[in-house]
Parts: sequence; structure tokens; C-alpha cells
Amino acid sequence: MSDILVDNKDGVAVVTLSRPASRNAVTYAMWRQLADLFRAFDGDPSVRSIILTGAGNDFSAGADILEFDAVRGDLEDSKAYEVAVDAAGDAIYQVSKPTIAALRGYCLGGAAHLAMSCDFRIAESRAIFGIPAARLSIVYGISATRKLYSLVGATEAKRILFSAKRFDAGKALDIGFIDEIAEDALSAAHDRAAELAENAPLTIAGAKFILNGCARGALDHAAADRLIDEASASHDYIEGRQAFKDKRSPRFLGQ
Repeated sequence: MSDILVDNKDGVAVVTLSRPASRNAVTYAMWRQLADLFRAFDGDPSVRSIILTGAGNDFSAGADILEFDAVRGDLEDSKAYEVAVDAAGDAIYQVSKPTIAALRGYCLGGAAHLAMSCDFRIAESRAIFGIPAARLSIVYGISATRKLYSLVGATEAKRILFSAKRFDAGKALDIGFIDEIAEDALSAAHDRAAELAENAPLTIAGAKFILNGCARGALDHAAADRLIDEASASHDYIEGRQAFKDKRSPRFLGQ
């Protein structure tokens, strides 16, 4: 059975971390698979929005520390491991489709990086968050730390990273780490994903590219202009205008 399950229905792809016996701890192989998977979503027109979640009672307890002796035992292995982690997070962050993390139970360490890489984070009230890098003598990676800073600001990011303490969903909502608490996070994520899947893919892709660039302080203006021009010259722009005139819902194709 695969450690990562994918189900695509009605334009919504659900990606499930599936190692419930290990609280969905992410292995080195899974980091690499996640990167490949989300890169592939970019070119798949059948996928309009994406949900990332975990099997069983948890999103994920983070990286599988039990395999560190084998896959992250020395400096060179650690560098390669961090490259794989960042590749997975950045593939999620950069995919042109809207992404939603549905969080229950543990969301710790590297799993927090996965959640922060999504556009939205919906958590159940009993979800538990934390980044225990300071208990392992690991410096949380640049890409992940930048995302944390962008969400919660410098002071809260320092508190989370320096203390290694866990915090609950209420605190996560207060500081901006998550954006919604729901009784059933996966159901709420499905509702939002379905709603977003109906909107113009070119608009979402362009807005996401510009907003992510602004958040990172490194917006590629030429690339942004190309996305703006592509939307203005698209079939979907014609369709959107005609649907407005006809007083009906538009049928966007992403082209």
C-alpha cells in the first residue's frame, strides 16, 4: 500500500499521507514523492484544487526521525535530506492550483512545513502544532522558516522555533498559523476546494504567483506580466464576459 494516496474527483485532488500507525510520519521517500506529485498537478487540467491531509487521527507527526540514522546520519546526508524537504514544500507552495491543508491531531516539525506551504490551513479544535527542531539540534530550513515568518511574524516565529513548545488550534488561529477552525477539517476543506474549483484557473494561478512573490519579497514582474497577458488573451476571459451577459455560471477551461 502506498504511503501517499491520491484521489481526484470533480476537479478536487485529495492527497493523503497514509502511515497512520506512525502518525503519518514522513519518510525520505515520501518527501521526494510529494515533490514529484505536486509538480505533476501543475500540468494536469483535471485538477482544479488540491487538499493535503493525513490518514487516521493525525495530519502528520513530521519527519520520520526513526530513519534518520540511515538517511540523515552525517552532514552530506543531512544536506540531501533538506533538499528533498524543501523540494516538497516548494512544489506545494508553487503549484498554480489552490491548496488547502486539512489538519487534525498532530501537525509537527516537517509536517508544519507542508501545512505552511499550502494556501489555506483548516484545523480541527483538537489539532496540536509545534516545531521541535530545538530539541533535536536541527536548524529549521530557510524555506520553511520564511513561510513561518510570513504567516506569524518574527516574534511569534522566534517563540515557536526557540521554545520548541507545542500550541493548540486556538493559539494557531490567533497568530495566523491557520485561518479556520472547523468541526470536520476535511469536510470544510472539501467545501472550500469545490468552491475554488469553479473559478477561473488563470486568475487563481496569476494571483497566487503575485502574492507568493510579494510574500517572499522577490516578485518576478516580467513573469507576472506574462500571466496577466495570458489571462487577458484567453478563452476563459471571453467565457467570463459572456456568462456575465447571459446571467449564468461561467464554464472555465483554464485556457
